[in-house]
Amino acid sequence: MYHDAGLARHAATDPRPRSAVSGGVGFAGLAGMTLWVAVARQYGLDGPYAALVNVAACAVPMLLWSIFVDKVHRAPSTGIDWSGARPWRETLDISITKLAGLWLTWGGIAVIYAVCRFYWEGGFPFAMWCFQMAAPGLFLLSIPYVLWIDRRLVDPRDGAWALGAWLMGSKEPVDGAAIANHLRSWAVKGFFLAFMLAIVPPGFGEFVRWDMSGLWSDPVALANWLITFMFVIDVAFATAGYILTFRPLDSHIRSANPFAAAWAAALICYPPFILMGEGGPLDYHPGTADWTHWYAGHDWLLAANGAILVGLTAVYAWATVAFGIRFSNLTHRGILTHGPYRFTRHPAYLSKNLFWWFATIPMFTTGSWTDAVRATVLMAVVAGVYYWRAKTEERHLSLDPAYRDYSAWMERNGPVPRFFAAVTGRRRSVEG
Repeated sequence: MYHDAGLARHAATDPRPRSAVSGGVGFAGLAGMTLWVAVARQYGLDGPYAALVNVAACAVPMLLWSIFVDKVHRAPSTGIDWSGARPWRETLDISITKLAGLWLTWGGIAVIYAVCRFYWEGGFPFAMWCFQMAAPGLFLLSIPYVLWIDRRLVDPRDGAWALGAWLMGSKEPVDGAAIANHLRSWAVKGFFLAFMLAIVPPGFGEFVRWDMSGLWSDPVALANWLITFMFVIDVAFATAGYILTFRPLDSHIRSANPFAAAWAAALICYPPFILMGEGGPLDYHPGTADWTHWYAGHDWLLAANGAILVGLTAVYAWATVAFGIRFSNLTHRGILTHGPYRFTRHPAYLSKNLFWWFATIPMFTTGSWTDAVRATVLMAVVAGVYYWRAKTEERHLSLDPAYRDYSAWMERNGPVPRFFAAVTGRRRSVEG
């Protein structure tokens, strides 16, 4: 009783910083997506178009929640003044300049897609088809959207405008830093949205087609079924996040990571640069087998390890759901402090790496003990890559005082930082 009272007093005197995203928006998206998955399974809708509907079923409820419940469009961080719109003649030149910069950016991304053979192999042709279908509409709709938003923006001269001004040889001063941030932001969106759209159909189709006969009596099948569903959730939310990057939703990119080390750490975790893939320098799979091999014939071990893997995947998916409509790599779109981010700064990286250790068990080997040592070392290096990646993200986000406040609170209160502080003997921060 006294302990509970002490915790309550501590929470009152050291409250968790406010999260930029509410918990409700993610659960709204999860409810919409789950409903569509049930419909798709019922009617056997397992194709790529049904997979795109799954993304929409996730995104639309989040949009509605964000606007009508959270009222995100009223947040000062949007940079929009809704009290009155300037006459369109005052912002017309700005809008034309901004459209020139925006279309130049899109054109550059299209050239990269067209030239790089990688984007026309594997699952990427579907992503390219999506972009081809969307391009005419985006081009046309960008005109009224930019004309409309510029009349309401407090400062409409953003990175797109600066790029357009540079393109047109404007005599006005051009902010090179704004151009660089604009290009980095679109590089993130162009790279990761193509990847997400490429992997949307396979996972969704696999889950919808899954044979559930005997599922509840087979701990391995049940674990794999639940894990697949968690990844369907993760991919749908992440794809929606990359698409819904708009100021009126307060989901715009505040800044894209300006540090080269951050880009290197992130890109080596994704194709075509991935180092952990099959045959890559950090491929730890040769000489190993997965958990179902080592625990075969021991149902209680299979069930226990399967439950651990499902739990870790659930944390991973929860970390994505917590972003709502704001998920994105290498960007700052608001500081999250709710959901799994109450316990650690990097729940996705932590759960993902623990999943790999429990799924692969690299200390066991199907070959020589040399293979076991090699696999263990390589997996430790992979974990080191994600630690490096986390630190580069912290370096970027720490440019925002809101993240510094959250990070300091996490050092004082976060269970995971407190655990590692106790293990390493490091003194936790006691300052706010």
